[in-house]
Amino acid sequence: MGRPKTRGMKKQMRLNEVEEISLLNNWIQSQKPDSGSNPISFGPLPKDAKIGKLEDGPNGTVFSRYAGVRKFDQLPISDKTKRGLKDAKFKDMTDVQRASLPHALCGRDILGAARTGSGKTLAFVIPILEKLHRERWSPEDGVGCIIISPTRELAAQTFNVLNKVGKFHKFSVGLLIGGREGVDVEKERVNEMNILVCAPGRLLQHMDETPNFECSNLQILILDEADRVLDSAFKGQLDPIISQLPRHRQTLLFSATQTKKVKDLARLSLKDPEYISVHEESVTATPARLKQKVMIVPVEQKLDMLWSFIKSHLNSRILVFLSTIKQVKFVHEAFNKLRPGVPLKSLHGKMSQEKRLGVYSQFIEKQSVLFCTDVLARGLDFGKVVDWVIQVDCPEDVATYIHRVGRTARFNAKGKSLLFLTPSEEKMVERLQEARVPVELIKAKDQNLLKISGHLAKALVDNDYLRPVAEKAFITYVKSIDKKSDKEIFDVTKLSFEKFSASLGLPMAPRVPSVEKKIKGVSASSIALEPENAQEHEAPRVVKKDLLGEDLEEDDFALKIHEAGKEVEKSTKDQEVTMPGTRVLNKKKLKINPHRPVGSRVVFDDEGNSLAPLARVAAATETEVALDEEKRKEFYKKMAAEMRKADAEDKKVEKEKRREKRMKQKIKRNRGAMEDEEEDDEEEGHDGSGLSEEETGRNPKRAKKTILDNEEEEGGKTSIADLEERALKLMSLMKSQ
Repeated sequence: MGRPKTRGMKKQMRLNEVEEISLLNNWIQSQKPDSGSNPISFGPLPKDAKIGKLEDGPNGTVFSRYAGVRKFDQLPISDKTKRGLKDAKFKDMTDVQRASLPHALCGRDILGAARTGSGKTLAFVIPILEKLHRERWSPEDGVGCIIISPTRELAAQTFNVLNKVGKFHKFSVGLLIGGREGVDVEKERVNEMNILVCAPGRLLQHMDETPNFECSNLQILILDEADRVLDSAFKGQLDPIISQLPRHRQTLLFSATQTKKVKDLARLSLKDPEYISVHEESVTATPARLKQKVMIVPVEQKLDMLWSFIKSHLNSRILVFLSTIKQVKFVHEAFNKLRPGVPLKSLHGKMSQEKRLGVYSQFIEKQSVLFCTDVLARGLDFGKVVDWVIQVDCPEDVATYIHRVGRTARFNAKGKSLLFLTPSEEKMVERLQEARVPVELIKAKDQNLLKISGHLAKALVDNDYLRPVAEKAFITYVKSIDKKSDKEIFDVTKLSFEKFSASLGLPMAPRVPSVEKKIKGVSASSIALEPENAQEHEAPRVVKKDLLGEDLEEDDFALKIHEAGKEVEKSTKDQEVTMPGTRVLNKKKLKINPHRPVGSRVVFDDEGNSLAPLARVAAATETEVALDEEKRKEFYKKMAAEMRKADAEDKKVEKEKRREKRMKQKIKRNRGAMEDEEEDDEEEGHDGSGLSEEETGRNPKRAKKTILDNEEEEGGKTSIADLEERALKLMSLMKSQ
């Protein structure tokens, strides 16, 4: 059978592509808004306004003004895009779309700033489709548009929106993100793509490695979450990308917190960009239906407070933000052991792409608690499902806070957020209020607080793999505080190492050498101050309680420490304890007494009589008082030979020990790498144990050891007693000669 004839059955619904494009271009040019104007401020269209219709043709058509319209079908966009919007159930435009689309359709550069969840993705997806449609773009033309996103999830989300809205167009769309296999397949097909949605690193990889990959015909560049893409973390990737793109192009930048830095705009070669900030005049910088609360919580009570909150909100879908990947791993694993009664999930940047997307989908579909890093803070659309956003750790700045809380109260839905701040971070409240973020300071009810540090300590004992995870969580959190640039809020010297580590269930605080070097008075295992420095810094509060919580005497008290099932009393007079209960800071500063008595070495002859220090090399006759130079030289020569021989043996033994130690550490590191992916930017110089390279044996400085070392190890090292025995044998030999 032949093709059914449909031209006689249906009224012609549209003109051919060339006529449609001509009509759209005339409409856009005849009614484009003035540069610098705000289309939202335009009044409604008159009732008798005649909208340009495709059936009327380009001649004699009266076009309506499209700046200020409220519906997508009133815009000068192609029929294919309108059908895609209708199928995806997009009908009415949001404020950012109403403000930016009239300018973007004219080909102008855009700097768009709007709250999270306000519809920024469609504000650049529609101009992309229309730009390439009016240019009659085809697969043979290559890459016509590049969309750069800071995270894989956001890139995948944009890719899905493009496929939904542009499904009636014939453009090919490629998703280029890391964390998955298929780079070789991408290299074969990337030159055939019309639209690339990508992360900066993956795009730069193709620019460097893929043969014949070039973007000289690029029509439009999009930077989603532009402030993040333009910051220093992506500078090494973005600058080489921009240098390979044509300068004559349309560029759109969208974010919840937009940059206006001249340096950033110059890097992108923007041409008289239109600055769109639809919420700049709003009373608040966050959604109006979002209730935001702040609670001052000491660092050692954060996990107690989080656990108590989860237990009291078992019917809510909660998103929990933590600073580092290791914290996410530890809290997720530890809370799972305690069984809160609600499914717990985790998501961070070191997970494979497939697993991240799977966890994201599961969280949307089913009620649960999701622990995550800031990889989920930007742009990702959770719809209206998130009830609470809990920020356990203080965000780096106000912009990060706004992006985090933007995962709830989206598209005019209701939402709630809670931020935990330590007493030293309380200044963040002022910063938020200055940025028009309405936060309410609340206090926790102590009677409702469930303390879990003891349960966590038991979990660490019962599960050997969990303790290293807890130590890494401690180390990376301390490092993250130290690396923050705003020292008015983030002051690592005000962090109680002992209390924080105890709250994680650790028996003692892990070492953080890179931080300890910066803090005056830090001991090997604590940040507790020495007595002589106590006046320069605020001393930690002294807690004097035994394991049962009983008050002890102020002047002289003892802590009962249970070790190997035995109760041992240790006097801790004149010693400060900065945490309750389970451990004592027993490392004191060692002082050298310059007036200590100096010992002398006594040598005995064969009859047991003591000799003067140089009697062994004295003259043979009683009348001579001078030393026998020949015997002295011969004695020293033999002794030196013996020492060199013993030293060589010692070095050989020590070298073998170091080799075995390095081998054991290498095996341990390889085993740990299989179980736990290391976080590159948070654990520099650490192998997970909290020790530096020098302490773990990696690249250690070789210590100079002499034959007189009295700190012996197993393996045949020569002792002083052996040397004395050899010296006596030599003296006997000399006398016999």
